[in-house]
Amino acid sequence: MRQSRKSQTELVAYIFSSVLGITIALYLLRGFGILTFLPGGVYLLLIVLTIATGILYGILKTLRY
Repeated sequence: MRQSRKSQTELVAYIFSSVLGITIALYLLRGFGILTFLPGGVYLLLIVLTIATGILYGILKTLRY
């Protein structure tokens, strides 16, 4: 079965908000000096993933059909 456009948009919005929350939380913990053992590439990957899912959500949100 094919998912409706609304459920796809809601799924991408959920993924976007989850990745954004994890990125902000880890970045703040790194700033406070709690998670200093994670390499910078992990944070860069999370930021790129957040931007990509945000763009995908924006595209899906503006589609008409």
